[in-house]
Amino acid sequence: MISVASFFVLQGTLRDTAAEVYSIMAAKKSVVKYIGVYYTESTTRKWKERPDRVYWINFKDAFTGKLQWERCGWASEGWTPEAAQNRRHEILQEKLTGRYKPKQERKKGQITFDKFMTEHYLPRRDGNKKRAPEDRSVYKTWLKSRFGGKFLSEITASDIEDMKTEMRDLGKAEATIKHALCLVRQAFNKATDWGKWDKENPCKSVEFPKPNNQRLRFLSAQEADNLIAALRERSGQLADISLLALLTGCRLREVFGLTWANVDLVHGRLTILDPKNEETRHIPLTDPIRELVERLPKGNAEDPLFKNSKGERIGWLSKDWKSVVDNIGLNKGITDRRLKVTFHTLRHTYASWAVMKGVPLYVVGKAMGQKDITMTARYSHLAPGSLDQAFQAVADFRNEASAKSPSSPDACE
Repeated sequence: MISVASFFVLQGTLRDTAAEVYSIMAAKKSVVKYIGVYYTESTTRKWKERPDRVYWINFKDAFTGKLQWERCGWASEGWTPEAAQNRRHEILQEKLTGRYKPKQERKKGQITFDKFMTEHYLPRRDGNKKRAPEDRSVYKTWLKSRFGGKFLSEITASDIEDMKTEMRDLGKAEATIKHALCLVRQAFNKATDWGKWDKENPCKSVEFPKPNNQRLRFLSAQEADNLIAALRERSGQLADISLLALLTGCRLREVFGLTWANVDLVHGRLTILDPKNEETRHIPLTDPIRELVERLPKGNAEDPLFKNSKGERIGWLSKDWKSVVDNIGLNKGITDRRLKVTFHTLRHTYASWAVMKGVPLYVVGKAMGQKDITMTARYSHLAPGSLDQAFQAVADFRNEASAKSPSSPDACE
């Protein structure tokens, strides 16, 4: 004889117990002709000149006997009692074959990429990621139009490869392409962490670029003087920003972030807070740096050293900078981007000059706020006689050892 629970599952005929009916009928009304189908009416939404209805279905779990509810959708979205009943029959069949998943679990991945990025990922990154503005820019420029309208479940590795190809065809730098790919990968990782995605990250099989962004160009003393002079003719502030970067090796963001609270004229130092490597560092006020700082208009402790026209912290480098560089011909005839003069060239020049004057690589790296010594190693070839000194040291050691040993071949000759 078939059990009551099995009968409900196989035949799809559900009769609520009195207690169950009493608990739900205040909120949901039964559709008489359709077993297990209910609706509630909206007090604010209208559909075809009457209150809009949202349809529900219920069914019992064959093993636990517990009543389960699932929301189908609104009449204005196309749901009808017939469609709700069909969905109920599908669920009963899925439960029989073990393929049923609760709606919350089925909904994973059924969120558009744009909704996930704008409502979840980007807002949460704003407070804890220094590159948040860049992420927003990359999303708006490269990801939104391609993936924004797609559900997470619809984005494939092939789609991501197509984006990579398109960016390369447009001549975009490998670092820019990598940033876009990393943003997609991080978004799916976070979607998994936050319960919005439970499948494999589509970026897993995508090969990421390995950009070579190593800057090879640094300025001579004459080129640096010419640049600062030309900048000063265009804008005194732009010249001071550039000169401070050249004298301190600071990144552009670090220069813009300096406030008067970071300036200690008494003890003679600048303090760089919240740098890229997250380690606060102190820069001594050499005579040129002190002279530069002292001629700037003074402000309150929280005021930036360099302000925009509204008296606020500067957010980006003026286009005049590149214009001046082009006008004085520093990039004339140069096509390799690693050899072009950019604002970052000033930081590279600082490091190059320091190494050329014999400052140890480790010290230069610490002064610039570099975490990894390999970042500073690129300047090793500039150290005075660095390679010659190494080979000569080995030769001298060997000669000294041979001279002291009477049994050595050289000593017997």
